[in-house]
Amino acid sequence: MTVIEIKHPKEISRLRRLALAAQGLLHVQPYGSGLAGAIKAVSHLGYVQIDTISVVERAHNHVFYSRVPKFKPAMTNQMLLSRDIFEYWAHAAAFLPITDFRFSLPYKQAIKNGQIHWYKKRDKKLMRELLARIRSDGPIRSRDLETNSKKRAGWWDWKPAKKALEQLYMEGDLMVSDREGFQKTYDLTERVLPSNIDLKTPSMEEFAVHIVDQQLRCHGVVSLKGLTYQRRNAELRKAVKTLVNERLAQGSLEQVKVGSGEIFILETGALEKRLPRLNNRVSILSPFDNSVIQRERLKALFQYDYQIECYVPAAKRRYGYFCLPLLFRDEFIGRMDCKAHRKIRHLEIKSLYLEQDNFDEDLVLAEFVDAVTQFCHFQNCDSVSMTKVHPKHLKQPLYKALQSTGMTLK
Repeated sequence: MTVIEIKHPKEISRLRRLALAAQGLLHVQPYGSGLAGAIKAVSHLGYVQIDTISVVERAHNHVFYSRVPKFKPAMTNQMLLSRDIFEYWAHAAAFLPITDFRFSLPYKQAIKNGQIHWYKKRDKKLMRELLARIRSDGPIRSRDLETNSKKRAGWWDWKPAKKALEQLYMEGDLMVSDREGFQKTYDLTERVLPSNIDLKTPSMEEFAVHIVDQQLRCHGVVSLKGLTYQRRNAELRKAVKTLVNERLAQGSLEQVKVGSGEIFILETGALEKRLPRLNNRVSILSPFDNSVIQRERLKALFQYDYQIECYVPAAKRRYGYFCLPLLFRDEFIGRMDCKAHRKIRHLEIKSLYLEQDNFDEDLVLAEFVDAVTQFCHFQNCDSVSMTKVHPKHLKQPLYKALQSTGMTLK
């Protein structure tokens, strides 16, 4: 099959613009604003990843913030309560559009049938008792469960009842009905799920169509490997590959090769369509943002080598515990390691790395300062400090620019 080589800088820029536009990162408000915008955003993106790390606002709220003006963190639980979204597993824990519920069924059934284990040993007796309790007494939080354990080694060393609760959730008998902070409330699936939701398990061919269409919609540019990112179902991968080959043969999809040798798939003619112009806005993204989570794709398409280092031993970190990717126009220009000190309403920028050497410094600094100012507000912080800046000569201009915004500097 024909593969088009992408070499010219303008062609590479168009490919990147296609990817960024599909992710909702070029328009000011691609999905609208506020709650309605957040509902449209998750529907378009297909999922928003949940993560426990809270050095800055949690990942799921950060993803919405990056795309939806006037988004407030409380809106995530509003969507959960109104059943516009549900919580389950994508490639990781995530919020998903409720309309995609049926596509969670194959994974749930595989866990229930023992094809995929969640916990190696299931306490079926305790699971039955928990279901009976919830059915008779109503929703339950994991902290409501009694335990005889005096000490637990860590979050992975859950008490037996909580393990049973999580197993019931992963098998589909329970759903998360509410969240209070990061505390989940579970209820019977039949009491949580709206009555109009399709509960028919998709065939493997239907599932493949869903994945391919969804990934093309939200990424614009995809690799065959990326289409089934972190999905270990060999049958599903085979169905996706078959579908892609069929569409390539039919001419509705085409392939392009970038300088790294990576082959990407896109809808035929997508690069010739009108694309939004690049804007000068600097976007501070989450490490778990949909646009950067596939690290190999990110490197091949944007030449941006990114790793989240919170899982790396401190002595081996290059950039910091929780570095946030920085996007400017169609390039990832650096990263920022920061921490929100919520009690004193202070954002500490531990380190800032601007890695491109050919950008307009005055323009980028002005846009970065604007982005940081808005990011502070999102974190409920009204002061900011910077410890380390690279290149060093940018630290003083940055301080002056931040002072001009009226932000308190520490």
